[in-house]
Amino acid sequence: MKRIEVLGAGCRKCETTFNVIREAARQAAVEVQLEKVTDLARIVGYGILQTPGVATDGKVVHTGGIPGPETVRAWLAK
Repeated sequence: MKRIEVLGAGCRKCETTFNVIREAARQAAVEVQLEKVTDLARIVGYGILQTPGVATDGKVVHTGGIPGPETVRAWLAK
């Protein structure tokens, strides 16, 4: 099971990113552990300068915008 973290303060873009990932995983029938990370210390620990950020299995894969469903499906396939 993939562990995916959405890194951000909870803004609209962060919420949308969370929903895009959840829906892409549902459509792909891939089980994920999806978590919203709003703790600034944890976000800074990942080296994120722009939110939303996304980390899969502890590795940052995206920053600074809402990823498209096809991008999310590529993360799920790895």
